[in-house]
Amino acid sequence: LGSSSSVPFTSIFSQLFMTVVVPLIIGQIVRRYIKDWLERKKPPFGAISSCVLLMIIYTTFCDTFANPNIDLDKFSLIIVVFIIFSVQMSFMFLTFLFSTRHNSTFTPADTVAIVFCSTHKSLTLGIPMLKIVFAGYEHLSLISVPLLIYHPAQILLGSLLVPTIKSWMVSRQKALKLTRQPKAPVKV
Repeated sequence: LGSSSSVPFTSIFSQLFMTVVVPLIIGQIVRRYIKDWLERKKPPFGAISSCVLLMIIYTTFCDTFANPNIDLDKFSLIIVVFIIFSVQMSFMFLTFLFSTRHNSTFTPADTVAIVFCSTHKSLTLGIPMLKIVFAGYEHLSLISVPLLIYHPAQILLGSLLVPTIKSWMVSRQKALKLTRQPKAPVKV
């Protein structure tokens, strides 16, 4: 972007620690004491999580595209979208190849989990990290565009690949069951 600046590592790491690690630790401690109550009451954490994620995405989109300094033309945006989809597909393909090698001990279900989980990046962690690391930087909106594209791209690609990967997993599991079944003795 043609500019440089110094990075206050101590401040950044302390803010990241307070934003990411401390809530995680507190959540694990509190969970130990209220786990039974939560299992009885079953609060709608899924809906709450989805609403919070939607709010983070919405506010980030608003902040990004309301910024007059974004200076992002349509051609550049299309190129970024193409690059992000290519990177996402490459990561998914590489993780699939590595997890299905001949000497791999992963089951087909493991492979599916590896393909989807290892390439997953979330806006809920990425945007706060960007805001902490690049606080006050005038091109923060421009820096957040790839993350804003990556998250929906992984959801879209995942939903498109589910039928194919599911049929692959089912056929591999059937093939593994057939090869593992003991042969019945043949009576002559």
